[in-house]
Order: sequence, then C-alpha cells, then structure tokens
Amino acid sequence: MKAYRLLTDDDTSAFCHKVTEALSKGWELHGSPAYAFDAATGKMRCAQAVTKEVDCHYSPDLKLGQL
Repeated sequence: MKAYRLLTDDDTSAFCHKVTEALSKGWELHGSPAYAFDAATGKMRCAQAVTKEVDCHYSPDLKLGQL
C-alpha cells in the first residue's frame, strides 16, 4: 500500500525539521511544496506531501505518522 501524508506548519525551522524527520523514516517527497499566507494568523504556512510504500492494509484508524 502507498501511504500519503500532507505535512503542514508555520514557515519556521520546525516545518523543515518535520519534513526531514519524515524523510529519515523512509517517506519520499511527493510533488512540490506549497506556501501560502494565513490571514487569520498573519503567518506564512508551508505544506509538503510525502508518500511511503508500507506493508499493511488501509484502515481509517491507521496512524500514518507512526509508519
């Protein structure tokens, strides 16, 4: 099964660390990152999709961050 996650966070080093951690656990970048202004908070937000081939069946209860 191919698992999919969309990582998001404010535009800080924490976002880069979140993506780097996912890559270190075998996740692969999927597409380009996105960058947008969040008018509600007045901050820039980042998003990056990642995918990973895993040896399990899909379930809505699956904890994607733990794969």
